[in-house]
Amino acid sequence: MKHSPLSSLLQPDRGQPATTIALVDKAGIDDWLKMLPARSRDLIAAQGFKGESSSLAILPGEGGAWSAVLGVADVGTLLGWCLAKAAESLPEGIYRLAGSAPGPAILGWLLGQYSFDRYKKGNGKGPRVLLTGEPPAIDAAIREAEATFLVRDMVNTPAADMGPRDLEAEAARIAKAHDAKLHVTKGHELETGYPMIHAVGMAADKRHAPRLIELEWGNPKHPRVAIVGKGVCFDSGGLDIKPASGMRLMKKDMGGAAHALALAQLVMAARLPVRLHLLIPAVENAIAGNAFRPGDVLTSRKGLTVEVANTDAEGRLVLADALARAAEDAPVLIVDFATLTGAARIALGPDLPATFSNDDALADAALAAGIARDDPLWRMPLHDSYDEMLKSDIADLNNAPDGGFAGAVTAALFLQKFVPVGTPWLHLDTFAWRPAAKPGRPKGGDALGLRAVWGMLQARYS
Repeated sequence: MKHSPLSSLLQPDRGQPATTIALVDKAGIDDWLKMLPARSRDLIAAQGFKGESSSLAILPGEGGAWSAVLGVADVGTLLGWCLAKAAESLPEGIYRLAGSAPGPAILGWLLGQYSFDRYKKGNGKGPRVLLTGEPPAIDAAIREAEATFLVRDMVNTPAADMGPRDLEAEAARIAKAHDAKLHVTKGHELETGYPMIHAVGMAADKRHAPRLIELEWGNPKHPRVAIVGKGVCFDSGGLDIKPASGMRLMKKDMGGAAHALALAQLVMAARLPVRLHLLIPAVENAIAGNAFRPGDVLTSRKGLTVEVANTDAEGRLVLADALARAAEDAPVLIVDFATLTGAARIALGPDLPATFSNDDALADAALAAGIARDDPLWRMPLHDSYDEMLKSDIADLNNAPDGGFAGAVTAALFLQKFVPVGTPWLHLDTFAWRPAAKPGRPKGGDALGLRAVWGMLQARYS
C-alpha cells in the first residue's frame, strides 16, 4: 500500500514560519469579528463564513501573507475531526493553530489528506504540515492514521488486485516489518483442517485459491489475544447469486480482514505486551461446477455440522473455522471484525458497527473507548431465545435462518457456537465503507470500529 509518508505532515513547533489558522465557534464568532478591521469583516461576510463546524475562510495579510479561520463545534474542546476540513482544503504549506493546541484533532489533520490514487492521478496537492507543541502525541497519531490508511487502501482496491493471495502478501509485509511469524494453510491441508473455509473458496480460480492466514507475534508469556478478520475478497453470493446491485461493492467484503490486519499492525508497532494471534480466512465466494450448494451439510473444524440454507451467508462459515482455530490456543480474549450482515446496516446505518459480546465488562470497555476515540460502536444483544432459529432438521446448525428476523443477531449467535464458554469475545459487524463523504472521511473504504477496539486493548493491556 502506497501513500505519502505521514511523518512529514506533523512536526514539532520550534517557532518556524507558518500560516496561522484561527479557530472560531458559533458562540464566539461575534466577539472574534469585533476584533477584525472592517475590511476583514467584509471579506469574511463575502465568503459566507458564520463559524459553523468545518467551514473555512481566508483572510489576506500584509505583503502577500494570508491566514485562515476554521469553524469548529467548540473552541475549548477540539475533537478528532475538527481540523480535517482544513487539511483537505488548504493549499500545500506549513500551518500553526492560533492560541490552541491541536490535541486529538491531529488525527483528523492526517486523515484529511488521504487519497486513493492507485489507478488515477491524485489531486496534485502537496503536503499540508501542522506544527504542534505536543511532540509525544505525534507518533501515536501517525500509527493510527497509517492503520486507517491501510484499511481504506485495501477496501478500495478491486477484487482482481485484492484476492486471497494479496491478503497473504499484505500479511507477509506486516509480519516482516515487525518480526512476526506467518503461517498459511491452503490446498489439501485446508480441505481436511478447515473444511468450511475450503468449501466456500473452492470454486474460485487457482489465482484466488482459499487459505487461512495466521500471524503470531509477542512474548509467549504475555496474555494471548486472538484477532480474526473475515477475508471474503469478493462475494458473488455463490449459487444463491446476488443481484447486480448487491454485487457492485462486494470488493469490500474483505473489510473485516483489513481491520484485523490494521489492528495487528497497531498492536505490534506500539509493542503492546500481548501474545498476538491474527487469523484471516481468505476466500472468494465464486460460482463454478464445484461450488458448494444450498442444502449441503458441511462439517466444521470444531466438529459441528452446518446445513447450508444459503450460500450467500458464507462469511460466518469461514469465520467459524477461524474462531475454532483461535480457541485451540486458549486466548484470554477473541476479537473479530466482519462485514457480515445487511441486517446490521438496516438497523444501524453505515456509521455504527453492530457490536456483540459475551462479556459485559468487555463490551462496556469497547463502547467507552469508542466514545473517547470518536469511533462509536453500538451494542446489540446475543438473545439466547433466537438460538432456535439456527436449528436444522439434519445438522447441528443452519447457517441462514428463514424469515429474515434478527439477521445480525442470529449471525452473531452462530459465531458464538465456535467460541469457548468463558472466553471473552467481541464481534464487530462493521460496514467498512462510507457511502457519502465527511471531512476527513472520503467516500469509499474506511475503518469503522478500529480505533475503538485499539483504545480498549490499550486500556486493558498497557
